[in-house]
Amino acid sequence: MTKKELSVEEKQDLLDVLKIRFEKNINRHIGIDWAKVELKLNANPQKIWSLNEMERTGSEPDIVGFNSNIEEYIFCDCAIESPKGRRSVCYDHEALEKRKEHKPEDSAVNMAEEMGVEILTEEQYRKLQQLGNFDTKTSSWIITPPDIRKLGGALFSDFRYNTVFVYHNGAESYYAARGFRVLLNV
Repeated sequence: MTKKELSVEEKQDLLDVLKIRFEKNINRHIGIDWAKVELKLNANPQKIWSLNEMERTGSEPDIVGFNSNIEEYIFCDCAIESPKGRRSVCYDHEALEKRKEHKPEDSAVNMAEEMGVEILTEEQYRKLQQLGNFDTKTSSWIITPPDIRKLGGALFSDFRYNTVFVYHNGAESYYAARGFRVLLNV
C-alpha cells in the first residue's frame, strides 16, 4: 500500500476547516481543547489523510467524543444528510460482485476501507442522532450483523418523525439518497 499523506498546504487547509467547524459546533464536544486535538492530528499523518477523505466526500467531519481509555478523539460525519460523495453504493464487495446489471461504482465497505475509516454501527448512529437531526431526507448504510449479511441482507438507518429507524434491504441495492456514515479515532 502506498503511503497516503497530504502536502503541508493541504494539511493546513484541512486543519483550518476542522478548527472552524470545531468552534462553530462546540456542543458536540464540550470540554475538548482544540490545541490538544491539533497536536494529536499532527502526530498522525495517516489519520489526517483519512479525515481529508471524509471532508472530500462531503461528510463535514467533526469531533463527537473522546475515548479516555485509549486517549483518542472520535471524529464522525456531521453533514446533515448522508455525504454526497458516498451515495449510490451497495453495501459490500460481495454484493457488488453479485450484481450483474447496473452495478454501482463501489460499495460502502470498500470505500470505508480505502479511506481508513469505520462505518457506523447502529449504536453509534443512534448516538450521533443525539447531537442533531441527521439523514432526514437520506439514509445511511450501517454495519450489518453477519447472520443477516449471510442471508443477503444489509441494514441502513435514517431519522424520520423524531425517530431513528433501522431498516433492511438486499445488500446489492443502491439508491441516490443512500450513502454511509463513518467515524475515525485519532
